[in-house]
Amino acid sequence: MAMPLKTTPLHAWHVGHGAKMAAFGGYEMPLWYPAGAKAEHLAPIAAAGLFDTSHMAVLTLRGPAVRPLLQRCFSKDLDCCIGARKTPLVPGRCVYGVFLDDAGGVLDDAIVSQCGEHDYLLVVNAAMGDPIAAHLRQHNQDNPDARIEDHTDAIGKMDLQGPAAPRILARILRDPDRVFDRMVYFSFKGTFAPQLLAGEPVTLLDGTPILVSRTGYTGEFGFELFVAPEHAVRLWQMLLEAGAPEGLLPCGLAARDSLRAGAGLPLSHQDIGPWLFACNPWLFVLPWNEDGGGFTKEFIGGRAIRAARSAPCTLAFAGFDPRKIALGEGSRATALDGTPLGTVLTCTTDMAIDRVNGALVGIATPVAGGRPESFAPRGLCCGFVRLDAPLPPGTEILLTDGKRTLKVEIRDQIRPDRTARTPLTAMLA
Repeated sequence: MAMPLKTTPLHAWHVGHGAKMAAFGGYEMPLWYPAGAKAEHLAPIAAAGLFDTSHMAVLTLRGPAVRPLLQRCFSKDLDCCIGARKTPLVPGRCVYGVFLDDAGGVLDDAIVSQCGEHDYLLVVNAAMGDPIAAHLRQHNQDNPDARIEDHTDAIGKMDLQGPAAPRILARILRDPDRVFDRMVYFSFKGTFAPQLLAGEPVTLLDGTPILVSRTGYTGEFGFELFVAPEHAVRLWQMLLEAGAPEGLLPCGLAARDSLRAGAGLPLSHQDIGPWLFACNPWLFVLPWNEDGGGFTKEFIGGRAIRAARSAPCTLAFAGFDPRKIALGEGSRATALDGTPLGTVLTCTTDMAIDRVNGALVGIATPVAGGRPESFAPRGLCCGFVRLDAPLPPGTEILLTDGKRTLKVEIRDQIRPDRTARTPLTAMLA
């Protein structure tokens, strides 16, 4: 018998506001709202979008043995991972990476945030809190100096994404100038539970503690917000009210998927999974040394990656119109002459882009960068394929699901002029 679907603290709000609901990761989640998936895709690029991400799993790791444990289990080298100078992870900063098995396959991807000297926050995907906690405990060898707690379903989380996000958030924060001061990409401030984690206090205007992280899953400027679950609905409503003048929309999983694909971000257990983590667009999460010929540390899965001589290659693609193919056993990638090349991992449509004289242009592209003033994109299909051998960017291939065949182009990048790394001061200006 199938297990009943879980719900987030915002479930009643979604249903009450006409969301199309569906199962995802063991939860009943909104696919889209009455505005529709296209409007929700465009909102975080042109204005702002708000996503319920309370289905994500959150772990807290505390104690002096935690950092050595993460160094063993997590792909990033926490002693040299921040910025171009590769400085150590310190309180207030976070880093993206993967957990691998001994064979170099992906257990899950995650963001690790250091909250205090020995306090860490770990965000993994839906239903992955228990497996990742078990993986860490297995390699902790019952060391009491590393306390691992799974807070799945005990934290409210939402993502405020888009160029208007800082103006919206500033309207409901106490002392926003202090919060935003020197808040660079992949940094955070505050804590949703002072009894659990250290952190500089950040509160809403009504005094509710909150953690504000300059991260997200859209490729656009934005924040991930963490709060105690009993405050989630109020925070959600406060944001929607504060963001109404800016065009803020609630956004569902459909827009989340198309935005992340256009930004070149993987979906765990679909684009990365239990196969060798090699030859893909995300190898920057590995702890490469200065010359790129080795790793700066030993970690689980690292030896398997180094020993591999060949592996299937995951590549990004963009099409020539909005049409997409269905994923399934019949979906495959071929050369233009029909020669089999591999499988299709993700295929969706980024509604914010189109081709202008052969070049990809987005609604955020400046006119000086090639966007016509009257630009009205049709959207382009995009996603990832897993091929038997690498192909250079610009190579055209075919995707088919047995009913429809599409020509697409292998790409290094898909949606241009993304804003995720834009300085916060520039966004506020």
